[in-house]
Amino acid sequence: MKTVQIKASDFFELLKMRDTSMWEIFSQMIDSDEKELIFLDDEEKVLFSYVLPNSLEKLNEDREKFAQEYSDKLSGSN
Repeated sequence: MKTVQIKASDFFELLKMRDTSMWEIFSQMIDSDEKELIFLDDEEKVLFSYVLPNSLEKLNEDREKFAQEYSDKLSGSN
């Protein structure tokens, strides 16, 4: 598995500039190998990681799961 380090602030700024979602960017990164995406803060500390699957189908499953978990967290904080 290949490891890819990403500066989180730059990544999310890129998403805003391109007016696109992280899932669209992730879909463009898919190839035959799984990749571990490691998101770093400006001090190079690990914020979180995500294992990018090697298929669009699995990526879409992850996206749906993430959306549900995010929705659950938002509704729980109200």
